[in-house]
Amino acid sequence: AEYRLTLRADNADQRLTGLGEPIGIVGTARLTAFLEKLAQLEKARTLAAGLTLTSSEAARLGIAVRQDGARRSAAELLALPDVDMARLARIWPELDAIPPEIAEQLEIDAHYAGYLGRQEADIVAFRRDESLSLPGDLDYDAVAGLSTECRLKLTAVRPRTLGQAARIDGITPAALTLILAQVKAGAARRHASG
Repeated sequence: AEYRLTLRADNADQRLTGLGEPIGIVGTARLTAFLEKLAQLEKARTLAAGLTLTSSEAARLGIAVRQDGARRSAAELLALPDVDMARLARIWPELDAIPPEIAEQLEIDAHYAGYLGRQEADIVAFRRDESLSLPGDLDYDAVAGLSTECRLKLTAVRPRTLGQAARIDGITPAALTLILAQVKAGAARRHASG
């Protein structure tokens, strides 16, 4: 999977239940349990977002954060490597009321939040660049770092857009990044000389 950070086992129900329910493969009991979990997650996320500390308060409690005076929520603190719900519940006892499976999901979501943000930006950028036209005379042998397999396939198919190149079997996201860089560098050279 190209964007595998979003395709985790812990969030499969959140990704797939909404897709399965309209086509009849999610039963009533499963849907009810899922909706209850979503309600609990939303309530816990709201609670964690509303509990905040300044950077100096966090430091006094032994939580290492940048001393910039900014307030950080419990949800943001969970993203730190040495912070978990048990530690935060010692600061805010109301967090103890969160069911263990919901607390675990909050911890997992917090740890992935930064990476998911970057991945989402990559997805948006790729979708924007997917329609980018590839020059008909693009020399794939000149694309540094491109594997021999990718060079051969791209030369044989001669895709017209980056999106078409992405759909060629065996063309990796890394290969697409190299092609995109080559095309943009060529456009910049033409712009500078023209």
